[in-house]
Amino acid sequence: MRFFSCLFLLLLTLFFCTGPEQATAQLQQNSTFHHLKTTKAPIATINIINIFPHDPESFTQGLVYHQGQLYESTGLYGKSALKKTDIKSGKTIKIVRLAAQYFGEGIAILDNNIYQLTWQNQTGFIYDLTSFQAKGEFSYSGEGWGLTSDDKSLILSSGTALISYLNPKTYKVIRKIKVRDGDIPVNNLNELEYIRGEIWANVFMEDVIVRISPQTGKVLGWIDLSPLNALLPRSEKRDVLNGIAYDAEGDRIFITGKFWPKLFEIKIIN
Repeated sequence: MRFFSCLFLLLLTLFFCTGPEQATAQLQQNSTFHHLKTTKAPIATINIINIFPHDPESFTQGLVYHQGQLYESTGLYGKSALKKTDIKSGKTIKIVRLAAQYFGEGIAILDNNIYQLTWQNQTGFIYDLTSFQAKGEFSYSGEGWGLTSDDKSLILSSGTALISYLNPKTYKVIRKIKVRDGDIPVNNLNELEYIRGEIWANVFMEDVIVRISPQTGKVLGWIDLSPLNALLPRSEKRDVLNGIAYDAEGDRIFITGKFWPKLFEIKIIN
């Protein structure tokens, strides 16, 4: 306990004295996630570039950046929603609330549509990107967790080691990949984002992102995000890391979590 108290104080000192960009670069990593102990893939750390406000009432399940704004799907029965938010202020610009029987999950933007998964209903919703008007529904097998797109297909995770590619017209499965670190499956794949030709995924209940080959499912690397915990308030309500958004034009990466009051812009250090 004393070690973590000292670590927390050290991080606060570094953050306020040297600024967010250098704060976490000077800390020794302390993750206990088992894959990081056995992997032969590279493990990266982070620099924090900016910190923005994030709605602490948002149970974040999906996060997407598009043309200067963030789009977010939130979960929990009776509280699930699709939101468009301003990055700098964290304020909601538009919102659509889901019916109480749906638990919102991952989202993706493709061809001026927003696609939103639900957890156990095997039902997805389609919205017009500009108006947020409902355009239809689609079905899939199994649970819906994370969703992203490579501009051709919808790419879906289900809380297992499998990732499915769906045809965005028929919603039929085109192919599946099994995510493995060497010979070991990586289970509990959650929120997804397509970044620089790779699939990046949160792993449920872990402070990591796994970088995945879209062709083979091979783990290309890991990103240890455990230092972010020291920059978040200690709260019984604050939940796990979940939320990756990518600004392809600006090459910016944004990270948040469920009930997190902050959104972090990070830079990866290899």
